[in-house]
Amino acid sequence: MDNQANARVQFLQRQVSSLLLYQSVLQGEVGNAFIELLQSIRYPDADARGCLQAYGNYFQSLANQNQNWEEYLITRILRDENPFSRLAQRLPFADLPPSLVTAAQHDLQVLQNLYECSSAILSEWVQTAAHLPISPVVWYREQEELEGQAEFSLMDKLQHLDNWADAVADLGLYYQQFGTGIFVEYQALGWQDGKFFGIDYPDPVNLHQLVGYESQREALVKNTDFLLSGHVALHVLLYGSRGSGKSSLVKALLNHYSNTQLRLLEVTKSDLHNLPQIIQELHSLPHKFIIFVDDLSFEEDNDTFKALKVVLEGNLTARPPNVVVYATSNRRHLIREFFGDRPTPQNQDEIQAWDTMQEKLSFSDRFGLTLTFEPADQNKYLQIVQHLAKQAEIDMNPEELASQALQWATRHNGRSGRTARQFIDFVKADLALFPDDSQFA
Repeated sequence: MDNQANARVQFLQRQVSSLLLYQSVLQGEVGNAFIELLQSIRYPDADARGCLQAYGNYFQSLANQNQNWEEYLITRILRDENPFSRLAQRLPFADLPPSLVTAAQHDLQVLQNLYECSSAILSEWVQTAAHLPISPVVWYREQEELEGQAEFSLMDKLQHLDNWADAVADLGLYYQQFGTGIFVEYQALGWQDGKFFGIDYPDPVNLHQLVGYESQREALVKNTDFLLSGHVALHVLLYGSRGSGKSSLVKALLNHYSNTQLRLLEVTKSDLHNLPQIIQELHSLPHKFIIFVDDLSFEEDNDTFKALKVVLEGNLTARPPNVVVYATSNRRHLIREFFGDRPTPQNQDEIQAWDTMQEKLSFSDRFGLTLTFEPADQNKYLQIVQHLAKQAEIDMNPEELASQALQWATRHNGRSGRTARQFIDFVKADLALFPDDSQFA
């Protein structure tokens, strides 16, 4: 390499080391490969194998992400969690500490220098360092059309700005409006071992696929609209027979509101004791959260009952307006009651034992909205079957389809939306694989 190129590589290495807030932008697979490539270009092996291997790792890391270097770097900036981005979510930009803003400006200038070191430039440096007749293949991908999205607008501004430090206020506003970190990257999340995790492949079910409980669906959608609009939304209990589509209805909201700030956070019953901590962490974020608890019920003296009660009823801490609980259950009374629990003349350990029992039975009343899912009768079951068959483009005589569906329900799990879905899935696969021998042909 000539002295000018070598000086440029050394400058970029110093820039990487000087980051104050945005170090984690370069801590992923691509960032590490970029740093290692700079080092190998500066000190190539005698036969240049190390330099070529480093470039191969860099190329592959971009291919794995399916992003250009420039697009990758800006995306990481927009999603990076650091003291500046976290505080900018909660405070107006004018109220941020000046030293924090100055540090963010410094890092933006550094990252702009790294941004300008394109893959094409790196390829040319590798060609020179490895004494190749031609430069290595450059990873390139056409940028997706994201017009109208806030991420695209800010990305486009940075790409055309002479000095990224001038965009620090815009970046702070972006964090305040759209958040950062895992809540930007994922719409469906879970909670495990005291931290949030993203769900890569959430259930693709859509509202239009669900039929038979239209009034319940409309009520849940309206309540979710309240949440997204900033008005007070109610906690919701969906209870009723198994397989009626309670869980599917909640999960379908995520796809219905895919272009909004709605996030669905599933919390298992075993983790409900963490609800106060979860609520505290979500309180000041710009997103709207549905905490989804599936198949809810409690045993006697269960601590999770107390944790959920605090969330539903509140305590000295104000209820966050951006969080609601949607829970499903097969039980109207969520805490199991035994005949032995009822006070009798021989059981007077607690004077007001009837009050205690009523507290247990009325726990479901603490949900502001209760949606009931009655068992599917024959007409509703067949209505669901016909709806799903139409969506699956199954061309069968309606009478024959109904007859087979009723036989399926008798042999399997009874009449329900779940049974109807299982029947249609089986029919569709059977017709596709065995069109001549299928019993449904």
